[in-house]
Amino acid sequence: MKRFILGISGASGQAIAIKLLRELLGRNCETHLVISSQSLPILEQETGIRCGNKAQREKQLRGGVRGGKLVYYDETGMWAPIASGSFRTDAMFIVPCSMKTLSAVANGYASNLLERAADVKIKEGGKLILCPREMPFSAIHLENMLKLARLGVAIAPPVAAFYHKPKTLEAMVEFFAGKLLDQAGIENDIFRRWDGRGTGRRPRSGGE
Repeated sequence: MKRFILGISGASGQAIAIKLLRELLGRNCETHLVISSQSLPILEQETGIRCGNKAQREKQLRGGVRGGKLVYYDETGMWAPIASGSFRTDAMFIVPCSMKTLSAVANGYASNLLERAADVKIKEGGKLILCPREMPFSAIHLENMLKLARLGVAIAPPVAAFYHKPKTLEAMVEFFAGKLLDQAGIENDIFRRWDGRGTGRRPRSGGE
């Protein structure tokens, strides 16, 4: 069973994170989830998910997906296993990554569990994938991204493509989630890939 960390910070684009989470669980992955307090109202607004008690929270987050193992942490839980470099994982995602979280990670300011887990990934030379959500980017944002990219962090903003002719919002979300899975080396066919002829392979979910 592969093991991943998924951090969700306070920015728009929460549906991408939930799609990614469900894809990981559907592949029987062990997924360690940290949702920042700032993202909770955005998550509810954009997806309808309320993180109430443990049973209700996991049911809503899974959305009917069985399999895998979901471990949920509060962002204040600095004693969590993912705060230690001795806890091995295959990769960590922050989706979406707010500019505040981006700045904290870029400058080693680990004030909560999400930022600490990312800090650990960098110091241990592990795979860290950030999905920065802002537009337009300021020079400060770009400098922080460049600093992290030079350290080997993957910067994967949710930039739209149209060669797969998306007809629904779901198809766009699948495209973004699929590209993030690619960054972690996870085989997937949830979006139509370019084949040089403008046709490509149909996604298995049929979300177009």
